[in-house]
Amino acid sequence: MLVSPSAPGQTSDEGMQPEWSVIPRRIVHFSEAQPKGSIVINTTERRLYYILGDGKALRYAVGVGKEGLEWSGRDTISSKKDWPDWRPPAEMRSREASKGRLLPAHVAGGPNNPLGARALYIGNTLYRVHGTNQPWTVGQANSSGCIRMTNEDVIDLYDRVKIGAQIIVRH
Repeated sequence: MLVSPSAPGQTSDEGMQPEWSVIPRRIVHFSEAQPKGSIVINTTERRLYYILGDGKALRYAVGVGKEGLEWSGRDTISSKKDWPDWRPPAEMRSREASKGRLLPAHVAGGPNNPLGARALYIGNTLYRVHGTNQPWTVGQANSSGCIRMTNEDVIDLYDRVKIGAQIIVRH
């Protein structure tokens, strides 16, 4: 269950967790037959499953593409980067400029970079599974199509995933 987000650091009605927090990663039953080491992302659930095999998966909370920028498909992890640089595509820069938000052409990797601590690149697409410098956005549909994770979770996933691993994104 996601706790609905508002401002970072505020507590939910139950007063138990900050509102931007999500259920932590954990091993869950996964009955779908997928190769061990694969990634399955359910954008409706806002969950990523790393397949462990023997009917088990490691489940993570993720942020997904906002309305109009959702996508689905099957591909492979083509590369991995520690503290990746961010170069917003021209289409994204134009879209954001039309809303009055000017994006830089390049942001060097580091704590102020929107891609966070690690990135897993999906095939030849512009999409990635990446960390974020805004952890309260995980669990929401607010990206430009990338799959967002907390830096802690993306580091954990990064250390497990091999280049060439299958990735499936579906609604």
